Amino acid sequence: MEVAGNDLQTLTMDHHGLVAAACKDLGISAKIDQRIGSKDERRVVSAGQAVIAMILNGLGFTNRRLYLTHQFFETKPVARLLDARIQAKDLTDYTLGHALDEIANYGSSKLFGEVAFEIALEHDLLSCKNHLDTTSLSVHGEYGETENAEPTVIEITHGYSKDHRHDLKQVVLSLVVNGPSSIPIWMEPLSGNSSDKSSFHETIKKVEEFKEQISLKKNFKWVADSALYTTDKLLKENKYLWLSRVPESIGDAKALVEMPDNEISWTAQEKGYKTASISSNYGGQNQRWLLIYSEQAYQREKKTFEKKLEKQSEALKRDLWHLGNEIFSCNKDGLSSFKKIEKKYAYYKIEGEVVPILKYPRKGKPKAGDEKIIAGYQIRTRFERDDIEIEKMLCRKGRFILATNDLNDVDYTDQDMLNEYKAQQNVEGGFRFLKDPWFMVDSIFLKTPRRIEALMMVMTLCLMVYNVSQYKLRRTLVEKQETLPNQLKKQVQNPTLKWVFQIMEGVAIVQFYQDKISQPIKEAITNINELRKKIIMLFGDSACRMYGLIVKNQQEILGM
Repeated sequence: MEVAGNDLQTLTMDHHGLVAAACKDLGISAKIDQRIGSKDERRVVSAGQAVIAMILNGLGFTNRRLYLTHQFFETKPVARLLDARIQAKDLTDYTLGHALDEIANYGSSKLFGEVAFEIALEHDLLSCKNHLDTTSLSVHGEYGETENAEPTVIEITHGYSKDHRHDLKQVVLSLVVNGPSSIPIWMEPLSGNSSDKSSFHETIKKVEEFKEQISLKKNFKWVADSALYTTDKLLKENKYLWLSRVPESIGDAKALVEMPDNEISWTAQEKGYKTASISSNYGGQNQRWLLIYSEQAYQREKKTFEKKLEKQSEALKRDLWHLGNEIFSCNKDGLSSFKKIEKKYAYYKIEGEVVPILKYPRKGKPKAGDEKIIAGYQIRTRFERDDIEIEKMLCRKGRFILATNDLNDVDYTDQDMLNEYKAQQNVEGGFRFLKDPWFMVDSIFLKTPRRIEALMMVMTLCLMVYNVSQYKLRRTLVEKQETLPNQLKKQVQNPTLKWVFQIMEGVAIVQFYQDKISQPIKEAITNINELRKKIIMLFGDSACRMYGLIVKNQQEILGM
């Protein structure tokens, strides 16, 4: 086998050309440069191009940290993916860090909102339904409090960790995902100790104000979990349409959830769901409450509950055995210890009786006339399952309540309410994407909070490119009545984009050089089989140019 010399070089293309083409079609770089810009003619990499480089890195699924981006591009066709003037050595940590500083100075949320809304309107992706949620992102490194810190900069601190990493400081990302395309239209970095009950309403207020600034006439409906449902904010103002889960800590909600099944007028819905609609004036606002039962959720939660009861039964036996062998100096101490155990086990009826321990006052054989005295107290117990409390809890399993101030029950059916809330998983799916171990920043390590804010914006742009590309690909497959094979080789019209990216692994660019000539004299893209060619064509003209396909007869290449 012969080792290739300097006259031959291979660059890895894989799926990166699809990502670069998607970024170009969305105009992300141009939109960022239009707002940030730079008059320095010596500058090689603009802020917009730096962002595209970070998106390519983020969607490269190589788990390289930000400061290793130049290494990521050393084996990539940078000139083709970004710009003919840019080389891998130009994508240094200083270049990218400077771009993050510019984003932070402009305003990370402001820049993302302007770019996202413009893209959503240009590509007709904006609907009236917004899904809102937050997640925490763990931060590695020391970020102490700085003197004279800017009030608009997030605070990196400990807080409630949705990642269950209470040992690490964190920041919180508030995300608004819109419509069937799941396009993120707003992101907001928040301090690590922020509360959803406050941040949800602040985010909605900012988006509504931003919508007015760009003269957008569309009326949004806001969908969120129970943190949105607050009497002091949501039910007090009632300025927009909303759909929220009702906290079961509310007395009316708890009573409704625990209501016996035979007392509820259920209506059967799709996929094992049942609903019961109730009018409510909780908090002084007219609204529709929808009690929902899911058979699948009930069976899952019941199984978990039964396991919990079994563990509690074993633990209760141990606690009562130890209690029964303990000697107390007085009746009151024994009852106090019994009450503590009784409170721990709400689903068991526990009966306890304090009995005195009688002993003769002296050791040895008792004499005539000796009487026993009380030497202490013990507790005799017995227990059984509390079927009434268990039945109450089982009634709650598989049930939850939705509420909305959209009272038009003719056009806005109970099934519509349920479907809208189930679509909340789109924003949760976005968080799973951002926390994927293969993603660029599953944990963050940067120098300043401002750069972390800017990087959170770039992360959300990665999510936008991914979601919009996946939505467009699936829509194109349906429109053209085409399919792609999934992991099981079944032809489908809804492949995941990550799987499509995996199909593209192995595509490369071979460059041929001659002595003393720095530019290649010839390039050839290799490993473009029929399936990969079909995928490239489905992504459109920008992708075709990126992969060097000559479009003579698109229908023939697609096999239509």
